[in-house]
Amino acid sequence: MISQFDPISNFIWILMIFVMMLLYPVLMLKQVVWRLEQSVNMIAGFTADAKRTIFRKIPNKKSEKELKEKINNFLEFFMIEPVNLDPYGIVKKLEHIIDLSEEKFKKFVQSIVPNANEDFKANLGMSLSSAVSLYQIEKIVRHNVEMVKKTKNVQLGIIVQMQLPLIEKFSRALLYCTEAFVNGWPIGDSFGAAVAAKLIGNAKVKEVEADTVMVRKKIKGKDVFIIKAKGPGGRLGKLGKTVEKLVKRHRIGKIITIDASGKLEGEKTGTIAEGIGVAIGGAGVDRSYIENIATSKGIPLDSYVVKMSHEEAITPMPMEVYKAIDAVVERVLENIAMSKGPIIVVGVGNTCGVGNDAEAVESVAPIVKKNAEMMKRREEEEKKKESSGWFRPFGF
Repeated sequence: MISQFDPISNFIWILMIFVMMLLYPVLMLKQVVWRLEQSVNMIAGFTADAKRTIFRKIPNKKSEKELKEKINNFLEFFMIEPVNLDPYGIVKKLEHIIDLSEEKFKKFVQSIVPNANEDFKANLGMSLSSAVSLYQIEKIVRHNVEMVKKTKNVQLGIIVQMQLPLIEKFSRALLYCTEAFVNGWPIGDSFGAAVAAKLIGNAKVKEVEADTVMVRKKIKGKDVFIIKAKGPGGRLGKLGKTVEKLVKRHRIGKIITIDASGKLEGEKTGTIAEGIGVAIGGAGVDRSYIENIATSKGIPLDSYVVKMSHEEAITPMPMEVYKAIDAVVERVLENIAMSKGPIIVVGVGNTCGVGNDAEAVESVAPIVKKNAEMMKRREEEEKKKESSGWFRPFGF
């Protein structure tokens, strides 16, 4: 039996402590780099799947190699935000940059599918936009991995690693988003457009701005203008400019906006909330137009939103969200009945998969149900694979 005061034993323990002090940072760095590389490979797989999804939907491919090269090159697309050191006029500058960006996407889509219908072109442009975002995430994560490997900075690696669950979750959502757009399926963000379409009923719409349609009709005895993006292609429309022009031409009594809203953890998807203000997300250009004109004229601003996660907003529409459409329509009708007209109702959001009348909204119910079941199965499969320590994106 070795005494606890044995000098050899003490020396061995001290030596082991020093060895572990030297080896532990190395082992930790290797573990962090390994985890980061796993994530990069996963996101790279998502990007590859997104490109394949887009490529498969393109009809009449003359040169597959040339088309793939074009798509790969376009994924490097970037947009530089305007300088905001002097905030005066920033909205106009931002609007100009966004318009140029949208035009760039339209021209590229026209170059690869010149004979396709306009709705397919709009959906393809939106799917390319989500693929570009996914590719940018892949590049940023890969950059951080290479920086960690190059500098051997384990602290930087740990910071990136702490954010990986959210990055992977959003990347996976962008992959499903690409799939939804390219197939023309309604997404969570289509909710506002769907409510507007239900209010339009069977009335005939007219295009008033680029990618924007409007109907003027009597509802509850009030003169109501209903505005949404032109469907069923993936479009956002020029809602702000349309509202501004209407307010200048008519004595508007109220503006009602309807949109999807990000939920907090613990809140249920499909929960309806009512408030005041302009319920329009994005860069803020459309919201700025409406807020400025409403403030100058003293027009009340009511809003209705349905709660969903950020991932649900860009992936196929959950059934809970679809079921909330009729409930919000009823609330808007009640609001119109109690208001003094004329009234503007704005259905905000991407109108992918949602046409311009009530019949179009009702016709997509089977698609929404089928997609909701598909997303539930995928979620269960992902949980099983994650619990087993292995994951691959859905098969293509």
